[in-house]
Amino acid sequence: MRNQILKSGGEVHFETRMEELIIRNGVVIGIETQQGKTFEGPVILATGHSARDVYRWLDAHNIRLEAKGIAVGVRLEHPSELIDQIQYHTKEGRRKYLPAAEYSFVTQVAGRGVYSFCMCPGGFVVPAASGPEQVVVNGMSSSNRGSQWSNSGMVVKIRPEDLPDYHSYGNLTLLHFQEEFEKQSWLQGGMKQTAPAQRMEDFTRKRLGNSLPVSSYQPGLLSSPLHFWMPDFITGRLSEGFQKFGKMSRGFLTNEAVLIGVETRTSAPVRIVRDPEIL
Repeated sequence: MRNQILKSGGEVHFETRMEELIIRNGVVIGIETQQGKTFEGPVILATGHSARDVYRWLDAHNIRLEAKGIAVGVRLEHPSELIDQIQYHTKEGRRKYLPAAEYSFVTQVAGRGVYSFCMCPGGFVVPAASGPEQVVVNGMSSSNRGSQWSNSGMVVKIRPEDLPDYHSYGNLTLLHFQEEFEKQSWLQGGMKQTAPAQRMEDFTRKRLGNSLPVSSYQPGLLSSPLHFWMPDFITGRLSEGFQKFGKMSRGFLTNEAVLIGVETRTSAPVRIVRDPEIL
């Protein structure tokens, strides 16, 4: 990507952060960096889903934003051998020549989507926080899909109207919810990158449990009653979704699997409203 930019006549500036947009007569004409250097011209914001400093700057300077729905939940990790057995419908699993099995689930619970996201066969659960006092998890697979675990995000769609206590934040309603959810995960994980976790069947049955299976998550897991401290509108839908998925794939709903908190970065919590005249 960098080579293509350079080939096309562009420049790449490392260790350089956009400090603010330069706006004149309601038009963005450039940016200013933290070193005080100015770049003028058209601006494309390619911020991804976690540029919270940019979102806050835009909101504070009356750039048209709107809160948008996101999906949040947990990382669900199974032994990859078990997923192979379920998906290939044989006790032998993938055997010698088949790849690590994948799955995809989606359902509706109480008017909201519950679904698997970014499934990682033969993969790892990894830390993905972008700031202090956060525990956020994600998943990845190496090219050989060779680990003894398989994981996916298991998430529930939420909308601004699901969060009446956060409406005072206006356009940043979902952003503030994300931050508080991630901080609660950090607190439940022991105020470090240890992640709060609970066996899948224990979670579904609202049952306390102290033991956890061996996990790919390198910072470690801490047993935690996710069903108790996570919001009911998330846990209730996840629980019902898991029960439906367990009926679709026998053996999927099991205490051999573990829920690892929390998965919150599926998409950006705000949308920059485009000018309809130029669409």
